[in-house]
Amino acid sequence: MTELTTDASFMAFSGLNESGSHDTAVVRDASKLIAFYLPQFHRVAENSEWWGPGFTEWMNVARGRPNFVGHYQPHIPRELGFYDLSQTAVIAEQAELARLYGIHGFCFYHYWFSGRRILERPAENFLKSDININFCLCWANENWTRTWDGDTKSVLLEQKYAEDDAENFIESLIEYFQDSRYIKVNGKPLLVVYRAKQIPDPKKTFAKWRELAKQHGFSDLHIAVVDFYDISSPEECAADALVEFPPHKFNSRKSVPENPPKVVNPEFTGNLVDYHKMIAQSANRPTPPFTLYRGIIPSWDNTARRQNTPTIVVNANPDLYQEWLSFLRTYTRQESKGAENFIFINAWNEWGEGCHLEPDQKWGLSYLEATLRSSFYHPSNPATESLAAAREALFAKTEELILVQHGKQITDEAEARATGLALARYRPPNPIVQQFSAILIKWPFVHRIAKRVYSMISHIRG
Repeated sequence: MTELTTDASFMAFSGLNESGSHDTAVVRDASKLIAFYLPQFHRVAENSEWWGPGFTEWMNVARGRPNFVGHYQPHIPRELGFYDLSQTAVIAEQAELARLYGIHGFCFYHYWFSGRRILERPAENFLKSDININFCLCWANENWTRTWDGDTKSVLLEQKYAEDDAENFIESLIEYFQDSRYIKVNGKPLLVVYRAKQIPDPKKTFAKWRELAKQHGFSDLHIAVVDFYDISSPEECAADALVEFPPHKFNSRKSVPENPPKVVNPEFTGNLVDYHKMIAQSANRPTPPFTLYRGIIPSWDNTARRQNTPTIVVNANPDLYQEWLSFLRTYTRQESKGAENFIFINAWNEWGEGCHLEPDQKWGLSYLEATLRSSFYHPSNPATESLAAAREALFAKTEELILVQHGKQITDEAEARATGLALARYRPPNPIVQQFSAILIKWPFVHRIAKRVYSMISHIRG
C-alpha cells in the first residue's frame, strides 16, 4: 500500500523537491526492508575457548588496520557504542532505531548444529520481550572455522546433518514461528537458508519441513534460499524464493576498480571490489522467471577478520547506496508479480565485515537516513515507475556521483548520461564460471590455479 505525503519537514529532509516544483505530493514505497542481524556481540563459552577469554566480535572490529591509502579502518560505532547483545535493552534500542528509519524487520542468523545451539541468547531474549519489530530467522548452516568462511579446514564446529535433523530443527523453531512478530507470507513463516546446497538432499529436507509446519497448524513454510555461488534458482532445491546476497556473486575479476588505491600493507593479498560496478551488475541483472528477493549492501570490508587477505569494497558511500536502494525499490514494485515485496539488506550490524547500517564514527546516521529517503518518490517521475527509466537514471546519477567524488563537475544531464554508458554496458560474471569456482573451492590449491588461469584468459580477451 502506498501513502501520499506533503509534509514540509519531510520534503526539506528528503531533497525530493529541490527542483523548486510546487508539486510536493510524494508516495511512500511499500517494499519491506529486512536486515540481516548478527548475534555475535556477547560472550559465549565456545568463543572464549577458541579465541581467548571474553572474546566477542568487537575484539576483531577494534583491531582492523588500513591496508591502503584512504582505507577506512577500524570501524568504530557511534550512537549504540560497543554494546552487549545479552542485554535485551540493547536489542530494544536497535529495533527503535531500525523502525525509525524504515526497516521492516531483522533476520537473525540462527546457528544450529544437530541440536546444538550457539549465539542463541539475543533471539531468545527478543522472543521473551515485547520489542516492537518484525523478525525472521536465517539458518546459517555453515561450518564454524578459524578463517570465518565456512571452509572444511580448521573446523571449530561442524555441520553434520544427522538423520533426524530435519524434524528436530523445525520442532525447535515452532515457538518462533508462532510469535505474532514473525514475518510470514500469506500465513507461512519465512525461513531463510544460507547454504541450501550443503544440505545432503535439500528437496527431501524441505518437504519434511513443510509437512512438520502443517502439523503445527501452518499452511506451509515460505523457504527462501540465499543466492550462493552454487545455486541459480530456488527450483534446484524446491524452495520458494532466492535471496540476493551481495557481495556473493558480485566479487569477480570483472568487478575490480579501474583505479585501485595505493596499498601500504606489504602483506596484503586481498581482493578489491568496486561499488560502482556492483551497482551496475545489480541493475543489469535480468528479471528471472522465479521469485527473487533483491539484496543490497551499504559496503563490505572484512579486514577486521582477515587483515591481510580480506575482500574490500571501495568507493561505497551513503549517496550511492541510496540510489541503488531506490532502484531496487522500483524493481520490486514492477517485478514482484504478486510475491512479497521484500528487499534484504546485508546487514544491520556486521561490524567485523564493514557491513552495517548502524551508525559509526565516519558516516554517522547517513546510511540510515539514505534508507529512509529512498522510500519516498514522485509518482510522476518515469524513473520511479519504469524499470528501464529507473536503470537509465541510476547509471546517470551514479556516474555523476563518481565525477563529483573525483572533484569534477557535471554541467548537464546529457553529459551525466553519456558518462554512464560504461556502467550501462557492464555485465555480471558468467554464472557457469561461478558455479565451477564454487565446486573447486573445496580444493584450495586447484582453485587458486584455476582462478589464475581464468584471470589470464580474461585479461587477454580484454
